[in-house]
Amino acid sequence: MFYFPAEYFLQVYSLPLIAEVKFQNDYFSEYPEQIRVGSNSTAISYTRKSGYYAIHYNNQPKTVAPGAILQLNDGAMSTMGYAYAVFPGEPNQSEQGKLSPVYTIEPNGSLAVPTGLVFIRFAEGVDVKSQHEAINRAGYEVVENLDYAPHAAWLRAQSGNIVDAIAKIPQLEAIPKVENIEPQMLMERGLRLGR
Repeated sequence: MFYFPAEYFLQVYSLPLIAEVKFQNDYFSEYPEQIRVGSNSTAISYTRKSGYYAIHYNNQPKTVAPGAILQLNDGAMSTMGYAYAVFPGEPNQSEQGKLSPVYTIEPNGSLAVPTGLVFIRFAEGVDVKSQHEAINRAGYEVVENLDYAPHAAWLRAQSGNIVDAIAKIPQLEAIPKVENIEPQMLMERGLRLGR
């Protein structure tokens, strides 16, 4: 009769280790997959791009954040005092600043970051100030009135959340005499070539 030590038996007959499978979380599942703005003839479509995220920094970073593939809004046009950096991969909980998904504009595929602001324009002669109550009922507040266009303004969701600013757009569209609504999406500036 042969005797084998127990350790040898376990080593020989143990199953091989199986790599742990981790499913990718959809950190931005509450955001719509697609945002369509404009009328049928001039409609623009934004599609949420998986594998990318944006950080909205409250103070302008002095240098591009490590790992960023794109930095937007270096302060010249910042209406909310934010700078935006786009990163590949998935965000982690230790990220500093607001996080949002990244969208691509169709058909050219440029990256676009929602800021949480929404532009609204009423029919000519309809003053935004007269529509404050309807705007508030839709879940928004006026951030900036435009002196040169009293029928237009920049809005943000009352909650301050970017997802609410995007998700509640149909409620703004239901307000009578609204002609145009569009979320502010920042994109890399492109050069226009002469005609």
